[in-house]
Amino acid sequence: MSLSQGRPYLAIPGPSVMPDRVLGAMHRAAPNIYGGALHEMTASVVADLRRVARTTAHVATYIGNGHAAWEAANANLFSRGDRALIAVTGQFGTSWSNSVERMGVGVERIDFGRRAPADPARIAEALSADRAHRIKAVLVTHVDTATSVRNDIPAIRAAMDATGHPALLAVDAIASLGCDPLQMDEWGIDVLVAASQKGLMTPPGLGFVWFSDKAREVCRASDLRTPYWDWEPRGFPSEYWQHFCGTAPTHHLFGLREALTMLLDEEGLESAWARHRALAGAVWAAFDAWGTAGDIALNIADADHRGTSVTAARIGGGGAARLRTWCEEAAGVTLGIGLGMAEPSDSAYGDFLRVAHMGHVNAHMTLGVLSVMEAGMRALKIPHGPGGIDAALKAIAGV
Repeated sequence: MSLSQGRPYLAIPGPSVMPDRVLGAMHRAAPNIYGGALHEMTASVVADLRRVARTTAHVATYIGNGHAAWEAANANLFSRGDRALIAVTGQFGTSWSNSVERMGVGVERIDFGRRAPADPARIAEALSADRAHRIKAVLVTHVDTATSVRNDIPAIRAAMDATGHPALLAVDAIASLGCDPLQMDEWGIDVLVAASQKGLMTPPGLGFVWFSDKAREVCRASDLRTPYWDWEPRGFPSEYWQHFCGTAPTHHLFGLREALTMLLDEEGLESAWARHRALAGAVWAAFDAWGTAGDIALNIADADHRGTSVTAARIGGGGAARLRTWCEEAAGVTLGIGLGMAEPSDSAYGDFLRVAHMGHVNAHMTLGVLSVMEAGMRALKIPHGPGGIDAALKAIAGV
């Protein structure tokens, strides 16, 4: 017998759960792309993309996923022969650095491992050693979706400023925007990268790059940009089609418009941040209780260094892989794989999983996932401490 019939639930860190209202907004005939309501709606979307990033910076929208947004940022930031300093705190820091390197940019990586945030002092040390100022930008992932580590962007900016180095600060907020507090202008971010499919609650297909006046000026002569990736016409279009270098992604825009209304005007951004913190706290409380017996632990030991959109954890002896299979096949809940924590050929690959609590998620969704996980551990006889669900309930009740 399987209990997986009914609506399945994806607790993976993107695509996140899509609100019915967003899907409904997309379920319509194609609009006129040459004028009228679509143009007005697009202007409101651009304005709200500034609101969600807490910035007055310029916005370029691309038809693509987060990897496309990385490439867009790379193409505008760098020229051939430039250098980038990249703080790696997980799989996505590695992937962004690989993207930069394959485009012909020299890369200096500082790898902080998979269980700790970037150390601002080490970034400052690397910049201070670059007396010729060859490093054009420092690239940092705000929340790495694979490890769930959250980097302290204001501290990194302060450390950079203390060196007097002119490098720009570029931040990947794909897993954090709309979930964790983020203030582009206040934190001194020059270039910000995000995508539609996580905290913005819209299907995959839109990538975003915000860029400051300073970044625009410093990167004006960058020679990696091509007509499609160039942020100038997208950020300063004289005709509507230039927003997207061609036909607009009309139905994604309909969905994003609805999602931004829900996030900014109905819930409120600060309330969304608090909701994500509360739901993450329930997940952490459950894992802390489970980890009192057996080989179970959160990947990031210090809660101050964890993102609130996704939790990465270890259940040893292949327990994570067994639990993921049971949850999906027996109960209809899909958990995330342990991306980048071990090679697929490594015996430890099956020891890691991720639980997402990002975007359109509430208490009963998260508590339901945790209850299914505990049922699975009991069914599979995976050793774990008692009281995980009670701890999660107490975390929610205490909000």
